[in-house]
Amino acid sequence: MIRQISLSLLALLLLAPHLANSEAATQPRGPKTGTPVPATLVEDGYYTSRSGVQVHRPAHTTDNHAPAGASAQCRDGTFSFSVNRRGTCSRHGGVASWL
Repeated sequence: MIRQISLSLLALLLLAPHLANSEAATQPRGPKTGTPVPATLVEDGYYTSRSGVQVHRPAHTTDNHAPAGASAQCRDGTFSFSVNRRGTCSRHGGVASWL
């Protein structure tokens, strides 16, 4: 009886961190930063910039509001997260506005 309780407590202690973070673990995360990807983004994907930094690909939002970290809105309605102006929105009709 005591052994069963001890094993149950041990299992609970080992699983507790995973159970506490289960919601956070299911959210998509950025590849290098580990920060959650905003839930308003429709597309998910990353590319490596010329400087070697991983950047979120241009994406639409569900509410058409600029998400955190966006640097420009492209003419096709996507938001770019480009760190350099050169080539921003090049496959999305060009830059409609800088944010």
